[in-house]
Amino acid sequence: MLKLNRIHHIAIICSDYEKSKQFYSEILGLKIIREVYRQERDSYKLDLEVGDQYQVELFSFPNPPTRPSRPEAAGLRHLAFEVDDIIEAATHLNKLGVATEAIRIDESTGKRFTFFADPDGLPIEFYEK
Repeated sequence: MLKLNRIHHIAIICSDYEKSKQFYSEILGLKIIREVYRQERDSYKLDLEVGDQYQVELFSFPNPPTRPSRPEAAGLRHLAFEVDDIIEAATHLNKLGVATEAIRIDESTGKRFTFFADPDGLPIEFYEK
């Protein structure tokens, strides 16, 4: 049987690189590991660290097509980050101008969660530990 150890990284293509870089590094607080400009692709690649274990790769490409979020389409649905305190996390985002949905309770685990969107409308979830 195939043995998968963990998720290594998540790759996101953004339409406005500077805006998304600011969102993921300053608003969400992901640590910048490295930033590379790939001239042959006219593309930036920004590696961001999540909790010393995971990475988010942020890419820029000229004129990427938009991906529908609503109505929900087939494929990867959203990106979820675990947080210690959902109220604190949502309040932090709200103070920085990022709207969050109402906090809900997961019926199967009893844990609280909320959704918001990145600058391109990618759904992101905060899920309480």
